[in-house]
Amino acid sequence: MKRRTLDILFSIGGLGIAALLLIVGIVLTTNANFAKNYVHDQLGQQHITFTPADQLSDEEKKSDCLVEYAGQPMTTGKQAECYANEYIGLHLQSIAGGQTYADLGKPQTQLKEQVAQAQASNAANLADLQKQLADVTAQRETVFKGETLRGLLLTSYGFSEFGVKAEQGALAMYLGAGLMLLLSIAGLVHAFRTPATATFAAPEPTRNSTDDPVKV
Repeated sequence: MKRRTLDILFSIGGLGIAALLLIVGIVLTTNANFAKNYVHDQLGQQHITFTPADQLSDEEKKSDCLVEYAGQPMTTGKQAECYANEYIGLHLQSIAGGQTYADLGKPQTQLKEQVAQAQASNAANLADLQKQLADVTAQRETVFKGETLRGLLLTSYGFSEFGVKAEQGALAMYLGAGLMLLLSIAGLVHAFRTPATATFAAPEPTRNSTDDPVKV
């Protein structure tokens, strides 16, 4: 095969790959922008603002992100992660000794049974049991709300991370497309600089022994 033909074929293939990488990059960029804008709009509608720096508790000040975002409205996935883990998570630990909504289900059920028994027997500790039940119920409802909000914020954070990964993937596609374009251009330049008669990996002509001059 002629070397010029081979260079042109490889260059055309490189241009095709560059175009494909460019298209993939554009798709990834579109997805990244959608994720970023969607998370921004959804979080902005919640009107959540981080506690100002001068109002943070000593425990809250130990969190770097709470100090960094102090007083700012929540609009990004990273902010949602910080608020969910460092703010809500911290305050949930102070409720019911850090027990979760599921953990509080068992003591709540037990207290309901004890209250029912105390009511049936008109026990003297009925009022105390009712107060304990009210406290556990209030704690469980508070924990449920906190865990629900925390879960929703972490979901927003996870969705935003998909956008970040898509953005990184798009950058890789653009770099790959640029590299393939440069290589393809270099191949075309080399093709037109190569003599038309030059061949690639062509076998050398065999030499017939009868063509050798006869020595006298």
